[in-house]
Parts: sequence; structure tokens; C-alpha cells
Amino acid sequence: MTIKLETEIAIIGSGMGGGMISRALAEKGHKVLILERGSRLPREDRNWDPSYVFIKGAYKNASTWLDENGKEFAPGVHYYVGGNTKVYGASLFRFREKDFEEYQAAEGVSPAWPFKYADLEPYYSKAEKWLKVHGNVGEDPTEPWRSEPYPFPAVPHEAYLKKIAEQMERLGLKPLHMAMGVDRQTNGLCIQCKTCDGFPCKLGAKSDAETCGVDPAIATGNATLIEGIEIYKLEHDETGKTITSAKARKNGEEYEIHAKTFILSGGAANSAALLLKSKSSKYPHGLANSSGLVGKNWMVHNATFMVGFDPRRGNDTNFQKTLSVNDWYWESPQGYPLGNIQMLGKLQAAMFKASRPWAPTWALKYLANHSIDLYIESEDLPSMENHISVDADGRIRITWKPNNMKAHKGLVKQATRMLRKLGFPVVLTEQMGIETNSHMCGTVVAGNDPKTSVLNQFCRTHDLSNLYVVDSSFFPSSAAGNPALTIAAQALRVADLGGISS
Repeated sequence: MTIKLETEIAIIGSGMGGGMISRALAEKGHKVLILERGSRLPREDRNWDPSYVFIKGAYKNASTWLDENGKEFAPGVHYYVGGNTKVYGASLFRFREKDFEEYQAAEGVSPAWPFKYADLEPYYSKAEKWLKVHGNVGEDPTEPWRSEPYPFPAVPHEAYLKKIAEQMERLGLKPLHMAMGVDRQTNGLCIQCKTCDGFPCKLGAKSDAETCGVDPAIATGNATLIEGIEIYKLEHDETGKTITSAKARKNGEEYEIHAKTFILSGGAANSAALLLKSKSSKYPHGLANSSGLVGKNWMVHNATFMVGFDPRRGNDTNFQKTLSVNDWYWESPQGYPLGNIQMLGKLQAAMFKASRPWAPTWALKYLANHSIDLYIESEDLPSMENHISVDADGRIRITWKPNNMKAHKGLVKQATRMLRKLGFPVVLTEQMGIETNSHMCGTVVAGNDPKTSVLNQFCRTHDLSNLYVVDSSFFPSSAAGNPALTIAAQALRVADLGGISS
């Protein structure tokens, strides 16, 4: 027996895209059904146990994916209400004005978006309010113009990082306070602990899609959440122009969801995979895929973890993720854009142990207590060769060869020099591989021409009138900054201007 449900708007996925658009639509009075394959991530003491989180990988609940050679890997994907934002670092960075325009990168062209920064700017401001973003205007040499200040002042540097920032300034750099989504307002919940970046927050103090999107949506009385339900196919009418239903399974039972509008927000891999699996006689190569671009141009930032080690000085910082450097985001000695440098959440011994199990724990503790920890990210350019596909058994396969590495190697070089000048005699690096894909994007690209894009500028598919894809899938380029705020802002823009109506 199939259980049939009806709603006005069905939203598949509750990450940053799905969570924020569900709130926006519910607050407008629309009846919304949020369909999430995961459950609520429990708030418990183990949320902050680095061994439980990183060595056991207790909250990583996605099935394995395959690389192009058929080798299995565990993706950095979390299926919970709130999606990957439950464990993200809450860095809420606006893309620069130029990021929305075509420009020459080190090893190719970064394409233009179908809209400009100015079109998204008011929604950046609204998203920052909903996500309680803390930051300072005027510090970032590359920051775009703003119509409103940050909702809250920046989270201040702790003593150790304050000294580092002062040293950076003496080197001629322009360090800035990171734009962070944490509840540090008066009487806020955040206690600035070590367990933000990569951990769930047992206090609910992180500005994630559950606490800032899904829960406020439900509170309106216009949104309902179903947990543990996996959508496996979308079906259309005989014209191929309208989605009529979504097929789903929950606890072994079959479901059929009918809605006037369907919004797909499963993330860049899963959204594309669902479209590819929803084949029909009208769409033999996948739903909404008349362009042949569904799943193509998979991007994920070129990223390196960098550790500066100085045995002479301890680092007693708890909340390390407050400092960033954008001096080489556009301009560099190499003559081309390099990217962004930001602090990681403070690394702990168990976090090192997860990737270096052979190392003695005492040594890793000493390293963690005397290190500064950086995340180096550069732009990955769209390429048809980089794509996701779905095997016959439904498993996701990623074909990916990093590109624009000339820029990334240049940024790693600049960051290494910077740390040495700051007095760190030992600099360790580890480039992230295919399994670290928290910034993936670009697989259902937006554009003005149906022949060269899957979605229009408001994330509606060119092929079907009532199907939207609202997550990082729509990105035409990856820029060189954290994508979460741009996903949220576009979700609010789509809710406002995308033509979703009863």
C-alpha cells in the first residue's frame, strides 16, 4: 500500500538551501512540507567529544560513494535535519562583486553568473540577520559594498590570535575578523568553545539550517517536517512540463507526495543524482536534462589544511575561528587570484589522530597545544570532465580531477611564507582529497540560456515549470570562499522573486 500525501510546496532536503527557503515560504503563508532523509541530530555530551566525532566518525551517516575508478570513499556528507550545516564551521562569507562576473583565473576562465552581486545583496543582508552573523565592516580589503552593517559585531580574537593579527599587520597584511554565524548576542547561547568547526553544537548555538531555518518555519504553523524519508524518483505529467509527484520510502513503506511546487535541496551531489535517476521517455538522460548538463561541472574548492608549529609558545585559544586573510584573494605576486586563508577551529589531538593513527597521542597533544591551524581555499573551475553520475545500483560516482592548482599552490606558498615570518619554524600541510567535499557545487548550473544551463536565475528548471533546485548545485563558479551564505541568500531571493505561488 502506498501512502499518499498532498501539500502546496514540497521541499526535498533541509540543509542551508532547503532550510532557509522553507522558512521564507512559510513566513509568506505558503503550506510547506519538508522531506528529510535524516533525523534530528541528538544534542548530547558526545557532540563535543573529538574521539567520538573524528576517530569513530559517529555522525557521518552517508553511504559510501565511488571515485572514477570504482574505489569506495566516505564522503563528507551528513544526513540530518539541517544537513551539513550541523557540523559546518559557520563561516558566513559574502562572495565578492567580481565573483559574479567572468574573469581570468590562473588556469582558465571563471564564468559569469546569470545575476549580479547587486541582485543578491539585499538577500545577503536578510540572511545575515536570520543567521545571526557577527562581523566588522571595513577590515577586508576585498569586501563588497553593503546596504546594511553586520547584525552583530565580530567575535573578538582571543589573546593568542590578537597577537598573531598584530604581527600580520606589522608584515603589511590586512587581517580581518571572520564573519561567523554563532549566537554571541547578549544572553546568547555560544560559549566560544573548541568544538564548533566539524562538531555538532549541543547548545544549539551554531547558526545552522535547523535552528535558523527549519525550526522557525515549523513555528509559523505553515510548515511540517517528515524525517527519515528518502525520495528516490520524481515523476512528471504526460507533457513533461510539470512534476506531479515524488516517490519515497520511509521505514519500508512507500510514499507518494503530490505538490504544486517541488523544491530540490539535497546538495550538489544528491540533487543531481535524483534528477539523473528520474529518467522517463521524455527525459531519457535524466529529468530536466535537455541541456545534458545535469551532474556536469562538479566543483569543490581546492583546499589544504596547514599547521604552523612552534614548540616555544603554547596556543591556549578555545575559539580559534575568528581570523582570516584575503590579501591574495584578487591580487598576488603571481599576478592572478589565489584565494582565501582562514583559521580552522582549534585542532585537538584526537582530530590529528583520525588522519595519523600511527602517531603517539602524547606527540599529537604537544603538537595541538603549540600549533596554529589554517584552512587554505582556492577556486576550482567548472569542467565538463568533472561530474557526478549514478551507477546501475543507484550509487553516486564522482569523476574529478582538480584544476586551477597553479593558484592553489601559489596560495599555499604565500601562507607558508606568512607563517614562517610570524615565527613558526615548522609548517605542515595536507591537501584535501575527494572525500572532503563540504563545499561541492555546480552540478545543476543556473544560466539564461536553456542550451547551456539547467536552471534560470531563480533556480527554476528550464524544462519543468514547477521544479526548482535550491542549493549549491546552481553555482556557475565556486569562487574562493565558503558557500553557505550565498546559498542562503539565493534561497531567500528565490522565495521572494522566483514565481512560487499557490
